[in-house]
Amino acid sequence: MDSKDKFDLDPSLSNEWNESLEELLKSYGPERTRDFLRNFFGYADSLGLTDNSNILTTRYRNTIPAADEPSYPGSLEIEKKIRALLRWNAVAMVIRGNKRVDGLGGHLATYASAATLMEVGFNHFFKGSENGQSGDQVFFQGHASPGIYARAYLEGRLTEGDLDCFRRETGSALGGDRGVNNISSDMSQGLSSYPHPRLMPEFWQFPTVSMGLGPLMAIHQAHINRYVSQRGIKDLSDSRVWAFVGDGEMDEPESSAALGLAAREGLDNLIFVVNCNLQRLDGPVRGNGKVIQDFEQLFKGSGWNVIKVIWGGSWDQLLEADQNGLLQVKMDQTLDGQYQFYATSSGDVIRSEFFGSELSHLVSHLSDPQLARLERGGHDVNKIYAAFKKAVETSGKPTAILAKTVKGWDLGQGIEARNAAHAVKQMKAKDLIELRDRLGLQQYVSNEELEGDLPPYIRPDPNSPEISYLLKHRHDLNGFIPRRNVLKPKPELSSPSLLPDFVEGSKSQLVSTTGVMARIIRNLARDQKIGKRIVPIVPDEGRSFGLESLFSEIGIYAPFGQHYIPVDADLILKYRESSTGQILEEGITEAGAMASFIAASTACATFGEPIIPFFMFYSMFGFQRIGDLIWALGDIRGKGFLVGTTAGRTTYSGEGLQHEDGHSHLTALSYPAIVSYDPSFAYELAIIVEHGIKDMYGPNQRDVSYYITTYNEAYPMPKIPEHLQIDELKRDVISGIYKYSENKNEEQDQISGKIAIWFSGPLGPVAIRAGEILLNNYGIESEMWSLTSVNQLRQNALEADLANCTNSGRPQKISRIEEVCEIIKSPILAVTDYVRALPDLLTPWINYPYITLGTDGFGLSDSRPDLRAYFHIDEISIVIAALRLLKRDEEAESLFQSRSDELQQIGTELI
Repeated sequence: MDSKDKFDLDPSLSNEWNESLEELLKSYGPERTRDFLRNFFGYADSLGLTDNSNILTTRYRNTIPAADEPSYPGSLEIEKKIRALLRWNAVAMVIRGNKRVDGLGGHLATYASAATLMEVGFNHFFKGSENGQSGDQVFFQGHASPGIYARAYLEGRLTEGDLDCFRRETGSALGGDRGVNNISSDMSQGLSSYPHPRLMPEFWQFPTVSMGLGPLMAIHQAHINRYVSQRGIKDLSDSRVWAFVGDGEMDEPESSAALGLAAREGLDNLIFVVNCNLQRLDGPVRGNGKVIQDFEQLFKGSGWNVIKVIWGGSWDQLLEADQNGLLQVKMDQTLDGQYQFYATSSGDVIRSEFFGSELSHLVSHLSDPQLARLERGGHDVNKIYAAFKKAVETSGKPTAILAKTVKGWDLGQGIEARNAAHAVKQMKAKDLIELRDRLGLQQYVSNEELEGDLPPYIRPDPNSPEISYLLKHRHDLNGFIPRRNVLKPKPELSSPSLLPDFVEGSKSQLVSTTGVMARIIRNLARDQKIGKRIVPIVPDEGRSFGLESLFSEIGIYAPFGQHYIPVDADLILKYRESSTGQILEEGITEAGAMASFIAASTACATFGEPIIPFFMFYSMFGFQRIGDLIWALGDIRGKGFLVGTTAGRTTYSGEGLQHEDGHSHLTALSYPAIVSYDPSFAYELAIIVEHGIKDMYGPNQRDVSYYITTYNEAYPMPKIPEHLQIDELKRDVISGIYKYSENKNEEQDQISGKIAIWFSGPLGPVAIRAGEILLNNYGIESEMWSLTSVNQLRQNALEADLANCTNSGRPQKISRIEEVCEIIKSPILAVTDYVRALPDLLTPWINYPYITLGTDGFGLSDSRPDLRAYFHIDEISIVIAALRLLKRDEEAESLFQSRSDELQQIGTELI
């Protein structure tokens, strides 16, 4: 093979090496040739001759030569007109909104840079999901949402009234007639600012505007798609995941966190399209560098296929005429910051500054205006189509397409490539006239209309060539995108009865609630009806969570199976990997595991096959570590079980500050789509999981997720209380509180007081013992109430308050917490392994003396008894607090003093 590199100083020598390589390949095959190259480059590296820039990067030019580009399958003329209409309507929507409401916001520049990239996909690649097909999953750049709405408008899915309600979601906007096809009617009355399935549940599929989450979720979506296919739930071999990512967004750690996973699993169903407009929000992404070259190293080093689309077709002739390679040298050496300068410069400046005297002959035939409009590759449909086609034909690897664009392309010199482009929300009449003329839309909009208050929308006749073409291509690709399918529940997803296994408790056997959860998951996985739909997910802590027995039984998912003999192969509980394994063992990455949970939790809407994920993690590493992803879970309307294991501030006793969670339930309160519980006993846990499956996957199809905290402290699990009927128990556990037991003195003259003690989590046994001490030592009766969910009680109370405020004249609603207080009619003490602020949330609805005990402050390492004494939540602390609550301060002080003396004596003995 002859050398074609114009930088080659000795082509004949290069040709000899090329011929030798070809002969090696012919004689010994690809594996031996790769081995030779590996050794060869290793030796070169030992001589200091290699670095990433000359191994992982190619010249600053298109990966696909012009001669190798396929012919374009569509009408270039009609598609250009469609893009013009989309660009115009996207701009008009944002401008009209901000003229009506100053400061409403919206973005013009991102879609302007990405429009051509997306339109090639819309017209020729993105498969829809009509007729039960799974289709493609497309993660759109969040700031490009005006362009997606503009396309839905041309498709007839949105009306002018809908567009005028962009960012007006409370229903107060006056933006014209709302169309019968209004797709934002579930929650909001308008079009959401960015892709938000929570607000537009039949339109958007994936929330992407919290930067970095889109790329991470896209990789794990492709991962889950392959998992679903290999486990026989649904064939998704024809589905691809497309992620449109900003170049500035790639600096988010989450954007690149799972690149290695995609390569290791050979996810050739995944395509990243990185919109390299060289700008982030404030300025250049790499002003003093070259971001495309950086990303080529990043993706290639991670094992991806990389396709660069840098120069448009107008550069092909110039590169062909570059006989001595000086133009390529200039391209290689020019920094991104300088390229942005040229993008804002006139043709004469580009001619003198970029081409100069040495290269001026290459552009002597071009006028200054022609020089100023030399296109970057991301605005050339032929270049983009060639890249997309090569990407979908690539097997064994994910593909990253690095497409160079101009931020604000076609919006005029005041916006294009300017550092402030991202913040532009308005354009003056003269700028709109210039934009209209550049887009060739004079037949639709007059100067007079643009000098008015509101630029008009443009939608040609439904039978026009543009609309007919657009609709035909979407029909041929099986339907509109984006579109979220809302499917009816499947009857086989009724939850099996979980409670019978736990009715009698564990007797004398010590069991932790984390162990109980593992048993519940195991039972569900064995169920004949829904077993295959149960997806246990762990971030490399399955043994800690009690899932070890499932390793061999249902297997750990590994796309290529297990090609080694595990060290525990001779054991019953061996580590078994399988291409059809059920457990997702995601490694030490809560973010990655959460992204898999999100993809699994939306399986019903994404490809019509519901699966029930259980994500088990250290509760400390949940909301505070991956809270942004959990918020995205709510936005995407995901459903499943988040299990915060080893919970509490005193139960994971030896681990200390970084591992002991005493606040996640308080944090969970700020997530509207999270239903949280903190059960104490096995039967409570069974009731909650059984109810959760029915709630999320049954007839109601509630788009929520259940957060359940479990603990590693083992104690005998009690049988269900005899004084409650099963249905009553289930109802009250789900409500957030129920009466567990009471300590009653049969001799009436010995009663010296009464108190109610509310407990949750592992403090159930502690509180129960405290109640016995109060009765036996002080004659104080107590009622023990299990506080399974503060958050559910608070939510119920808020709903009752709202109903009472807005439904005047109707009977007042009584909240569950008020109902319970009227049953108790005594002082109340609440104790939790969480911060006191959690039970304090109920204070407004409690009309009796009420105090709380909790674990405020940082966690510490010590034994459980000593930690509970330190935080004042042990049995004696509960007794002391109860005495003070009942105004028996003298007894409380005496007990406190004797306890202090005892602890001091213990400390002395230890010393």
